Parts: sequence; C-alpha cells; structure tokens
Amino acid sequence: MSALSAAEIEQTKLLANAMDRTSTACITVGVITPLAGYIYNIGNLGTISPLRATIYLLYWLLIASLLHYGARRILRRLS
Repeated sequence: MSALSAAEIEQTKLLANAMDRTSTACITVGVITPLAGYIYNIGNLGTISPLRATIYLLYWLLIASLLHYGARRILRRLS
C-alpha cells in the first residue's frame, strides 16, 4: 500500500480520470469528427490529401494514446 493519505489518493484518481477524459476528447475532436465530415462531405475535408489526412488522424491517435497511458501509469502508483 502506498503512503498517500485518503485525500491524496482521491486527487490522484481525479487526475487520472481527467487525463483519460482528455484522451477521449482528442479522439472525438481529432478522429471521429473529421471522419464524419469527410463521409458527409462537410467543409473542405474532401480537398485534403490522403497522406495529410492520415498523418493528422495518426497524430491525434498518438496524443490520445499517450494521455491514456499516462493516466494508467498514474493509477498504477496507487497499488
């Protein structure tokens, strides 16, 4: 068991949850929304090159993955 107080444990959980919610927001904003815009031909998304769009989507997936992994590492400190 860690040497953290009950309040510090709850603050750590809140931090990890906030990071995980941020990773979900990154996927929503950076992946799902542009894909929906491309599918439904909203805005100028059809004019972006496929390579540029792929890099953009992979960038947002990387950011989301790093945030999620960071949240998992923070929670792992509690055990």
